[in-house]
Amino acid sequence: MEQINTDFSAFPVGGTAVVIGAQGGVGRALLAALQNVPAFANVLGFSRSGVLPVDIVSEVTIAAAAQSLAGQAVRLVIDATGFLHGDGFMPEKSFRELSADHLARSFAVNAMGPALLMKHFLPLLPRQGRAVFATLSAKVGSIGDNQIGGWYSYRAAKAALNQLVHTAAIEVRRSKPEAVCVALHPGTVESRLSAPFAKTGLNVRSPDEAAGDLLAVISRLEPAQTGGFFDYRGEVVAW
Repeated sequence: MEQINTDFSAFPVGGTAVVIGAQGGVGRALLAALQNVPAFANVLGFSRSGVLPVDIVSEVTIAAAAQSLAGQAVRLVIDATGFLHGDGFMPEKSFRELSADHLARSFAVNAMGPALLMKHFLPLLPRQGRAVFATLSAKVGSIGDNQIGGWYSYRAAKAALNQLVHTAAIEVRRSKPEAVCVALHPGTVESRLSAPFAKTGLNVRSPDEAAGDLLAVISRLEPAQTGGFFDYRGEVVAW
């Protein structure tokens, strides 16, 4: 991947950038792009198959990953994990298809896992200078934008994630006024997650393009935007 032109000059030079879910389509592209950003002296990726495995539903692995960064100036954490389908589950078309197991799986990966990431990684952000914690949410998690229904478990879990991010941002602001904690909608990205739902006319973008757009948004975020929900163009998404 070529060096991106995203301007991270607002970030103190020499910090560490971290991608959780670094083996997924978007996560891998984010990791590769960040390795070409001069502002970061250290770029690390965590995943279930990594040297230090991180399973988003295991707090023990999350805590161990965070502890491995002790003493580093962690300036950027991107959570690129998520669950839409698999293990016998597909997005529901009707409330008649709801199941406790599907709801539990979706909330575990899409809400509780990222919440535990915030628990262990937000304390690593420096008290002074710009720092960002960004988690990949989804526009379908917007209650205000929901016009067609369906996808109950995924929508509800992402809506819960948005509330968790907004709440954590309020707390972080008290001790780290320059830090930003946000939810980002990456758009529809070519990946195993989106493959069953790609259809003619849908704007499906490559992981590299999505990563570049997301990093451009992150580089422009201001402390006043903490707690927000933005898409890959930097536009506000309705709650």
